[in-house]
Amino acid sequence: MKTGNALKILFKFDKTFEMKGVNYLTDEQGNKTAVVISMKNYKEEIEDFLDGLEAQNRLQEPSVDFEKAVSKILKAKPSNGRLSAKNKKIS
Repeated sequence: MKTGNALKILFKFDKTFEMKGVNYLTDEQGNKTAVVISMKNYKEEIEDFLDGLEAQNRLQEPSVDFEKAVSKILKAKPSNGRLSAKNKKIS
């Protein structure tokens, strides 16, 4: 399966079925134009799908060497490991 800028998912079913919590919006001609999916029924699946889209989009970003990133973070961390007063959250 080739993928472009968006994650493509292909499904093949031999017969029509109904999924609870999934509704289609249609135009005046009856063509499906959008889908409304219940978060109550499919929250984890929707989050997984969106995570996949995000991962696909990030493939275009430049990568950073893990060891260099850790080194940079450790150099920026104060020696006592505590946040300075200006960075502390005040409630």
